[in-house]
Amino acid sequence: MRIATFNLESLDLVPGGDGALERRIAVLAPQLDALDADVLCLQEVNAQKTAASDRGAAEPGAPRPKRQPMALRRLLAATRHRDDHLVTTHSLSGDGPADVHNLAVVSRYPVLEQRELRNDLVPPQPYHAVTAVPDASADLTLTWDRPLLHCRLQVPGPAPLHVINLHLRSPLAAPIPGRKTAPFVWSSLAGWAEGYFAATIKRSGQALEARLLVEAVFDEEPQALIAVCGDLNADAEETPGRILRGTVEDSGNPDLAGRVLHPLEDSLPQDQRFTVLHDGRRLTLDHILASPALKRGFRDIAVLNATLPDEQTMAPDDPRSNHAPLVAAFDL
Repeated sequence: MRIATFNLESLDLVPGGDGALERRIAVLAPQLDALDADVLCLQEVNAQKTAASDRGAAEPGAPRPKRQPMALRRLLAATRHRDDHLVTTHSLSGDGPADVHNLAVVSRYPVLEQRELRNDLVPPQPYHAVTAVPDASADLTLTWDRPLLHCRLQVPGPAPLHVINLHLRSPLAAPIPGRKTAPFVWSSLAGWAEGYFAATIKRSGQALEARLLVEAVFDEEPQALIAVCGDLNADAEETPGRILRGTVEDSGNPDLAGRVLHPLEDSLPQDQRFTVLHDGRRLTLDHILASPALKRGFRDIAVLNATLPDEQTMAPDDPRSNHAPLVAAFDL
């Protein structure tokens, strides 16, 4: 069995129309096929409305049209995954997937259950911004930018596979009322610092929600096969990664070893262990973490980063993703 994760970087139909998407498919489809994955966890999948749905919405009493992951379906149609099961996350409004940054699980195996969580296990966090202008706007509620996607799959063997696909918030500073003069321009370093702090809370909160979901699965299945895959926007040793992993060293309790998640990319040689290039720096932001029962069948892992572009120097119309995919192989 092979499990892969890949941030496709805003896979969409626009800008550039069909030609731009076809250029992306020409690059991405061979990458997906090279992974030879039975389960694909994808991030940054945009969804679109068809012209027909827009016409239908204009009719009196017509239901609100739902978006569809049409760009992703076109990409998958050009790969060996064309007939696989597809599950995506949805917008808060309920009109299908969100316009941007959906999660998708593509599986050769039947999907027994699917669930998405956003502030379900960790509620929105009340927060009083100390640098907000004016003070009357200081009371905020910090919510998660994206849900996580949990799928239970019928894989070979007696136990199902739990796949948790997630894309944690980037460390880009979150808005603080009255402290920005333009989308990427802050009026003070104090405001920026608080925005960065708020973003850290959001990202760590998403990681905590995923960890609590893992705990709930272990409560039901102590020997559960669990793979947590996706873009953490952090190294496994940073706070979100440590929250997800839950090491024995952190807990101080050897009895909890059966609930630890293991970052499988740690088995790669150090010079190969990167999924993003940022201004020449090699970063490992994408991960596959396995439960002890799944790790017992772990065979190897590969990262397809040989042609990875530097995200700081990529041309706007570069069809590649600025993330490299990871794929892990298991014997069940």
